[in-house]
Amino acid sequence: MSQQLPDVQASSPDVTVGLNRVGVTGVEKLVKLGRRDRDPIVLMAEFEVFVDLPSWRKGADMSRNMEVIDETLETAVSEEAYRVEDVCGDAAELLLEKHDYTTKAEVRMEAEYVTHEKTPESGMATQSTADIIASATATEDGTSEEIGARVTGMTVCPCSQGMSASRARETLQQLNVEDDVIEEFLETNPQAGHSQRGHATLTVQSDGAPEVDLNELIEVARDSMSARIYNLAKRPDEDHMTYEAHKDAKFVEDCVRALAEGVVETFPDLPDDAVVTMKQSNDESIHQHNAHAERVAQLGDLRQEVGE
Repeated sequence: MSQQLPDVQASSPDVTVGLNRVGVTGVEKLVKLGRRDRDPIVLMAEFEVFVDLPSWRKGADMSRNMEVIDETLETAVSEEAYRVEDVCGDAAELLLEKHDYTTKAEVRMEAEYVTHEKTPESGMATQSTADIIASATATEDGTSEEIGARVTGMTVCPCSQGMSASRARETLQQLNVEDDVIEEFLETNPQAGHSQRGHATLTVQSDGAPEVDLNELIEVARDSMSARIYNLAKRPDEDHMTYEAHKDAKFVEDCVRALAEGVVETFPDLPDDAVVTMKQSNDESIHQHNAHAERVAQLGDLRQEVGE
């Protein structure tokens, strides 16, 4: 008869301090999302799985966490119309159930998601990518779930553009162009400003699964910047993107406010206590640093502020 191996994790630690998050990161799994009357979407997803740990226990059951993820994902791939946030929610609830010493379980998932579209001028078929962000937190009081995305777009600096417009106005005045003609020209021909590649992140969290459509969230995020960008672009498409971006120059702060406005307008049925996370980061083209702005707020507060 083989000797039973000791459960070292269940022993007492030398320093009796509790830990908020103990688990595994970088767990890669295939997730298949069923769609009605269409082929399923297969995602290569990366998971993070955590539980809290009481002060009297030395370690968490890492192998058990992996067992729960495998069990949950096996169930997920056999389901039709399965939402990624529910994958996280089910896993978090199973973690809570299987770890009798924990009071909170968290599961987070990210995966690259592909959408199909046409270029704005040439009408050529192309693809765009977004990073899906999903998470869930389970406690004895219930489970909250989060869904959202991170997308890439283009922004133009209003300050830089303002300086270019001022220079153009002075030059036209020196050429004796009438003031009303100058203003009309500048209105219809936005001047140069330094452009940036922008990254917009938008997520919604609520008790249970947020009643939002992932594709609509992605659209709100892509529309929050100065212009959309496309993986494929002919010359007319490049001209379109450049013009649109300079016509709607935005700071990072403006982009976050556009996210707030977009969520309020697009999801009127979401409850006021839903938590919205909005972030914008720009890769600066004329600086070595990047620009960043963010806001986390309940939707009711955003509704009130947007309506003011």
